[in-house]
Amino acid sequence: MLELQNICFSAPSDEGRRLILDNVSLQIDEGFTAITGPNGSGKSTLARIIMGMITPDSGRILFNGEDVTDMSITERAQRGIAFAFQQPVRFKGLTVRDLISLAAGRNMSVSETCESLSEVGLCARDYVDREVDATLSGGELKRIEIAMTIARGAALTLFDEPEAGIDLWSFSSLIKVFERMRERCGGKLIVISHQERILDIADRIIVIADGKVSRDGSAQALLPELLSGAIACEKLQ
Repeated sequence: MLELQNICFSAPSDEGRRLILDNVSLQIDEGFTAITGPNGSGKSTLARIIMGMITPDSGRILFNGEDVTDMSITERAQRGIAFAFQQPVRFKGLTVRDLISLAAGRNMSVSETCESLSEVGLCARDYVDREVDATLSGGELKRIEIAMTIARGAALTLFDEPEAGIDLWSFSSLIKVFERMRERCGGKLIVISHQERILDIADRIIVIADGKVSRDGSAQALLPELLSGAIACEKLQ
């Protein structure tokens, strides 16, 4: 279980400091949770605080009952928290198999690497020994990163706007991957997104607005309100 207790965070601004997150408290158990809300509302900041990339001004973060507030990214990763970036990083000189092996924490065989790549709709023989460099498209990188999270098998995985920068075909494949992950999810999956198709397959939707949790409930209950505009949010796509 992930528990956020009274998380506050501010950032420098022309006026001095701007409050980004204002006393956010959440408890996230098993299943697929989608976080949405207007641009600039603090969603990505919240994800980075959970991963340890940003330190909150105040508040506590508990993961499976352990206080991880002051732990590093590495320590949190060792506890079972994984993060998928909005724009995946390219690693010249490393192959796809190298990256998936690093994510899994062991040397993956070719057949195991191929299995992870097949999960995200990539033809294994075309990618297993390919370098993770500028020749890969944004959609290819995104799916390789998801293959890494599958190989990792983390207890909690955070995706920050996974639909960013990918084409329609890759996005359709992405939805199928999330559907499969949702069906067999042995842990927690948190996705930050404005995409209706992603929100539609979530178990729970949390709406962040003006740095606070404005709504929290089932996708069945909240998605119709988001689509109608009854809940203030970035326009769903």
